[in-house]
Amino acid sequence: MQFDLSAVETATMVFFGTLVVALVITVFMATAAFSALVLVGVGRLAWVIAASTLLGLVHGINHLWDRLVHHAATVEFPGELRGDFGTDFHGQPAPSTGTYPRVALRDS
Repeated sequence: MQFDLSAVETATMVFFGTLVVALVITVFMATAAFSALVLVGVGRLAWVIAASTLLGLVHGINHLWDRLVHHAATVEFPGELRGDFGTDFHGQPAPSTGTYPRVALRDS
């Protein structure tokens, strides 16, 4: 059985043509929206990974610095300091401000 398009009214063909164009536009819009969601998701994931890495790096540096300070607090310099607040400080000359006493780091 053959289908004769000349038997179909013009209004019917316009109606179905409009539906086809609407379907094409809908598919295009849905694809664009899905692509935008994927790109936003990938960007968000990249941001979360970068922020977490940077935050972990900062926490790691802070932790290592804290360990270094606490370790330095336990170090004694023989012959340079007397007691916790020794009176025998040996300073080093500075170019413009006189001398600085050598500082022993304690718990901060």
